[in-house]
Amino acid sequence: MARRVALLGALLAGPAIASPCAEDLLRELGWHIEHAAIDTPRIAGGTPCQRASLAQAQAAGDLRAVLPQAPARAQAALQAMFDDPATVCAYAFRLGDAARRASAQLAANEGYRFFGLQTGWIGFGAEGAQAQGWQRFRSFGRGYAPAAANSTALEAFYRGHVRTECGVGRQVAQLATQRELYGDAAFDAAFTPGELSIGTFVTLHDTDSILLGAHAGEFLADGKAVRTSAMGRQAFMGVPGFIEHAFSKRFLDDISNQAENFIVVDVSEQAAQALAAHGGLAYYDGLNRQLWQLSQQVDGLGRRGFERLLHERDSALRARLDPYERQVVARMDAILDDPFYRGFVVYVHPRGVQPIGYHIARLLDRNPRTPYTIDLALHNLHTTLYRRWIDERLRQCAGATYR
Repeated sequence: MARRVALLGALLAGPAIASPCAEDLLRELGWHIEHAAIDTPRIAGGTPCQRASLAQAQAAGDLRAVLPQAPARAQAALQAMFDDPATVCAYAFRLGDAARRASAQLAANEGYRFFGLQTGWIGFGAEGAQAQGWQRFRSFGRGYAPAAANSTALEAFYRGHVRTECGVGRQVAQLATQRELYGDAAFDAAFTPGELSIGTFVTLHDTDSILLGAHAGEFLADGKAVRTSAMGRQAFMGVPGFIEHAFSKRFLDDISNQAENFIVVDVSEQAAQALAAHGGLAYYDGLNRQLWQLSQQVDGLGRRGFERLLHERDSALRARLDPYERQVVARMDAILDDPFYRGFVVYVHPRGVQPIGYHIARLLDRNPRTPYTIDLALHNLHTTLYRRWIDERLRQCAGATYR
């Protein structure tokens, strides 16, 4: 990692490469850059994270810079622009596209399933791990790393027959997002097998994992999304998180649904505004508890009852409610009509891509004796992984090779 950081500094500082490579990459990310006879750069990043698209951000006047004509001052400004939050937001547009492509591929693979009859924490079926591009490094399937090309290993989850629980599902979605962001050739070259380890979360801490291990680098800790909500909707793209039972495990009836691990794939404008207005996710933990308390007053719904009642709005099921229960359900509907529940969209294995409200309703069926909370997990998407992607793009511009 130190070698990569040193190279990044050299690319940004070197007179023959820095100016065209750094400026070209910033322009590719969406910056409009001009040069003028000025001494001090004028950088107007704006608020691209609050926009629906890069085009909307540019139309609003975001991502504009006027740099000095003097090469040394222009290069210093370009280097500073890579640290500008607006550049991270510009990168987040690409990250969101990558997360959506990855989650769509994972959700479409009918051969990628949840726990079932298998040996070990991760099951590669009759074909076995090696045949699908993975090698085991921990017993009972608790740890695997790519055996050949990184892209081949991830392809097993796009096309192969694999079983995992949702924690590994989240890891796979995070790594698949990086694959989609880089493209296969760069993804294969930029990361070592150990950096793409999957397994139990505890296992990853003892590996070179870019998610939770030695090469993860600098984490952003924003569990209740206070800072992320203030930045805007694009700041959520690709970010990992989890929905977890609020009460102790003795209140669980379905241990397989004690939590749901996710990555964020989309946030509507209205959902982002609601999150910003309420200061993040803690407000919605309170609403989740209200939903759970109200659910105690409705029974006899049958299999997938609350999922059908609240998410699908099943008219036949609603017709069976007595007058009091209809009033209760109307109050639950009103809560779930908050834009957050409808417009905060996540990928969860094996549930696919769904709004967060779907999961809250579904979990009322699976574990009716506890409410659920929602948190963002530790992540390095805007820190270490961002800098590594910038590094890789500058390497490509400079024509550098890895080994």
